[in-house]
Amino acid sequence: MKREPALLRWIYTVVGVAMTTLSFSMPGGQARDAIHLAAALQLLPVVVFARWRNRLSWYSVALMGSVGGFYALRQLAADGSPTYAAPIAAVFALAAGVCLVIGLASLLRSGGDRYATGLWGDATIVAIGSWIVSWAVIVEPVRKLADDSWRAALSGLYQPTTWVALFLAAVVMLSRHRRPTAMWLAGAGLALNLLADLIYSLLDAGHIGSGTARLAIPFYVAAYFCAGAAFLHPSISELGRPQPIPAGDSIGRLIATIASLVVPVIVLAATAPNNTADKVVRSVSTFVLACVVTTRVLVAVRTNRRDQVELLHGAHTDPLTGLPNRTVLLQTINDLLRNSWHPDDQPTLFFVDLDRFKNINDSLGHAAGDEVLVTVARRLVNAVSESATVSRLSGDEYVVLDVNAKSPAGALEIAERLLAVFREPLALSQGDVFVTASIGVAAISPTSSSSPEDLVRHADTAMYRAKDAGRNCVAVYDESMHERVAHRLAVETALYRALDRRELRLFHQPILDLQSGDVVGVEALMRWQQADGTIVSPAEFIPIAEDTGTIIPIGSWALLEALTQLRSWIDDGVCSPSATMSVNVSPRQLADSNFPAVVGEALSRSGVSPQLLWLEVTESVMITEPELALATLRRMRSLGVRVALDDFGTGYSSLSLLQKFPLQRIKIDRAFVQGVADNPNDRSLVRTIVAMGRSLGLDIVAEGVESVHQLQVLSDLGCDKAQGYLISHPVPADAMRSTVAALERLGRFPGLRVENGAPTR
Repeated sequence: MKREPALLRWIYTVVGVAMTTLSFSMPGGQARDAIHLAAALQLLPVVVFARWRNRLSWYSVALMGSVGGFYALRQLAADGSPTYAAPIAAVFALAAGVCLVIGLASLLRSGGDRYATGLWGDATIVAIGSWIVSWAVIVEPVRKLADDSWRAALSGLYQPTTWVALFLAAVVMLSRHRRPTAMWLAGAGLALNLLADLIYSLLDAGHIGSGTARLAIPFYVAAYFCAGAAFLHPSISELGRPQPIPAGDSIGRLIATIASLVVPVIVLAATAPNNTADKVVRSVSTFVLACVVTTRVLVAVRTNRRDQVELLHGAHTDPLTGLPNRTVLLQTINDLLRNSWHPDDQPTLFFVDLDRFKNINDSLGHAAGDEVLVTVARRLVNAVSESATVSRLSGDEYVVLDVNAKSPAGALEIAERLLAVFREPLALSQGDVFVTASIGVAAISPTSSSSPEDLVRHADTAMYRAKDAGRNCVAVYDESMHERVAHRLAVETALYRALDRRELRLFHQPILDLQSGDVVGVEALMRWQQADGTIVSPAEFIPIAEDTGTIIPIGSWALLEALTQLRSWIDDGVCSPSATMSVNVSPRQLADSNFPAVVGEALSRSGVSPQLLWLEVTESVMITEPELALATLRRMRSLGVRVALDDFGTGYSSLSLLQKFPLQRIKIDRAFVQGVADNPNDRSLVRTIVAMGRSLGLDIVAEGVESVHQLQVLSDLGCDKAQGYLISHPVPADAMRSTVAALERLGRFPGLRVENGAPTR
């Protein structure tokens, strides 16, 4: 039957409790033997229709029921209380115990190799220890009283087998996080059956009175029903499933093993041998137990030593590549610093970092990434001498320590040899891939006071210089690198608090309409003056803010601050109601999914119309993340915000960008504006840009205008608007009124087209 109704299980339990109670309350006679017989025989149909079809467990429980039924029939036939039945029943009982031991051992195999050696050693100790106790307490007294060595020997073998089964059952329970109800029922049945057998054995050996025998049958009945309930319970199927081994599971095994050593010693000390045969059995059994214990201890010591070696190896080795890890590298450098070396040698560290390794993991998966790391490790080892140490620090970072480099030139030769490792494609299971690397070189001086960590950091610093230089190259460490890194770190740290300390300010540069001469807009430019008066250039802190992510909160503040200032200027009459505000947007901001909401909130809080906001983006963001940039800019357009392409003409995809992205303005880079007055090539290029922009209906702004001649040429070429130092330097917000007023008094710049002898406004 595939599913036993819960009601039938409850009925089975109630019947078991009732029969156990009846067998205990009845004074004796055939009624108790009949209950014993019925309880034993009911196991046979139970195991036939049980949920669990484990063969060894089926055999052991079936044999247990058969043996119980055989004993009960003998007692019914004898109309008394015989102690020992026929030897064939003892053989069946022993077979049941052996099947149970093998079945429990098979369950423990799911625990892995952790139990393989120690389990059987402990089980052997338990078996021999229980045999010694059984011989001294049961077998020898029964053999002496009944003069039946055959039955006494069978009983002596059965007791250790049962104890081993109980020991293994305890180990099974300890080896699992989850202990289902069926496991508890099976364990209880085994323990009750062993207790009943022990009562009869002690009775036959003359250690207890006959009145105690009445307890044995209730224990047998309870044991049979516990075993049957275990087989019928739905949780029996969980016994065959492997489970992780919980921590501390060996405590129970240790207690059982120690008890198997202590109890025999106590029993042997408390009982004297009866004859020569008794002495021989005791001596041989004790000697065998001592040999097993010694072997077990030796195996345990050897296993622990092997585990310690593996643990130490794992602590010093990268698990993926098998290379030494950071700990070994630092220890090797430390030993090198403590020892002197040949003056002609120049020990050198080479910090190797793969370029764009993240792209491999993202596109091919981490399995391919692991293949790359292993292959690179093998190539690096083959590229250096045997005396060199190749270690993997973490991720895609490797460090090579070569103690035999002779000079800085020799170190560079080694670095070039390491770089050549990556010129051949890496053969992966998914196909060939090309990988490049950046290498930092740092020499170790015998007089150096730097720690091993500092020396590795020096090589790391040089490696980042190689990355900044374009990757796939070598850079050598010098002290200036450390100063630059320390300065960058100081800037990074201060930048995190710059907003809170109100150190960031916005300056504004007017944008002039070349036809009307009016200020039609301003561009917000960020400035940072630290509390001590130090001014940090935007060219320095903006890239750092971009790298660290602080550009997101800083950019949000700048956007709201700029729009709020524009609203104030319009309300105060500083500029016209149609004047616009241009704000630069970084790639990191465009990649932020929350950026459209930030723009919408800034417009709402400032009360500025979306048409008055220009977001200026560079070509790089559209080239590196085109889909993301396109989606974000389209959302900006849906808000009514206009988008300008900054530094136009310096990229590689300018023409295609104008068609693909929702742009309304292009700003001609200052590199072309500077030569527009004197360089015919720059003038032709600007003419082309202006014509192309006009054909696409785009607004044109020239950046970096510094001379009247440049302004005149730009006007003649049809450029709409301009900004630069000629018109105005970037000024703080409170100086904008005077700046606009000065531009209005100036009117049109000298040299521009004049109508009717007067400047046109």
